[in-house]
Amino acid sequence: MNAPNGTPAWPVEIRLAKDRRALTVTFDDGKTFSLSAELLRVTSPSAEVQGHSESQRKTVGGKRNVTILSVDPVGNYAVRIGFDDMHSTGIYSWAFLRDLGLNAERRFQDYLDDLSAKGLDRDRPGAR
Repeated sequence: MNAPNGTPAWPVEIRLAKDRRALTVTFDDGKTFSLSAELLRVTSPSAEVQGHSESQRKTVGGKRNVTILSVDPVGNYAVRIGFDDMHSTGIYSWAFLRDLGLNAERRFQDYLDDLSAKGLDRDRPGAR
């Protein structure tokens, strides 16, 4: 999404919660999103989670209590987030983080629906 002047919205602050269970991102158009570590982990843009096509996308269970270990800049367009389950291959672009913030409720419900359909849950590790 673009800022009112037509340019892509740009993050002005990224803050990791003290308990490391959420990342708050504020954009230059005033929008602020608090993204849970669980949502960030299960929607990771990495090939490990997303695959190389929709049919290869994995639903990852057991991430209710995942925490964020690190948030590292990648150029001037993204951050790499490291989680305590050792997943650290996802590169979260500003556009991805903004889209995730705007659609967090739907994306999380989609995740819960996928878990249920695949016999997985938020507390037991597993992927399908």
